[in-house]
Amino acid sequence: MKRATVFDIIEYDYEHRSFWSTAYDALMMVLIIVSIVPLMFREETVTFVWMDRIAVSFFIIDYILRWLTADLKHKTVKPWLAFIIHPFTPMAILDLVSILPSLGFLWRTLKMLRIVRLMKTLRLFRFLRYSRQIQVIVKVIQKERKILFAVMCFAVFYIFITAIIMFNAEAGEEGTAVFATFFDALYWATTTLTTVGYGDISPVSELGRLISMISAIFGVAVIALPSGVITASYLDELRELKKQREE
Repeated sequence: MKRATVFDIIEYDYEHRSFWSTAYDALMMVLIIVSIVPLMFREETVTFVWMDRIAVSFFIIDYILRWLTADLKHKTVKPWLAFIIHPFTPMAILDLVSILPSLGFLWRTLKMLRIVRLMKTLRLFRFLRYSRQIQVIVKVIQKERKILFAVMCFAVFYIFITAIIMFNAEAGEEGTAVFATFFDALYWATTTLTTVGYGDISPVSELGRLISMISAIFGVAVIALPSGVITASYLDELRELKKQREE
């Protein structure tokens, strides 16, 4: 099979999709789900081990095929350079990190086992390559990254200021501080701003409760702002895709 044919199958293309390309993407998405199922259980059975081995075997083949066709993907650089830079691209790094934990390259101590299981969850991010809808959302976020970054900075600044105020102003009965550490204050400010409010840490004074109410109301506006930006940009992207199909 020619490398160009392999590339057309493994690489996602909106406009020129063949049956084999669609089937390949569907297979990889199923394998991603299969590889994640064992992480939902504490015990490690023989079935789970083989599920992981089969999925990882396909992931390795996919990684090799993408590396062998790197020059067809990175056309803006020289062919020999494309093979060198490909392993250092974000998606290639993600692919490799999701494969390594199953190859026994990491120590199998209890602590490292937990890290290995966490690294395996990164396989879910492989959906970014195979799901068209997710790719559209990623494109929208990239398009509106400046606005979203500004909102994020504003939210972080507000959380930090609110945490400082509450950490210094709020105190419980008999001088016992409600927030034992500044991290507790940051945790409270974050959950309040996002309107989650777990209630495990809460102010007891009237001033503290007033600040909490203002923070919760303000959090609705902060959370709603990026949601509106993403929704509007997402609709624009869908219209653009529909226009491209009609043409």
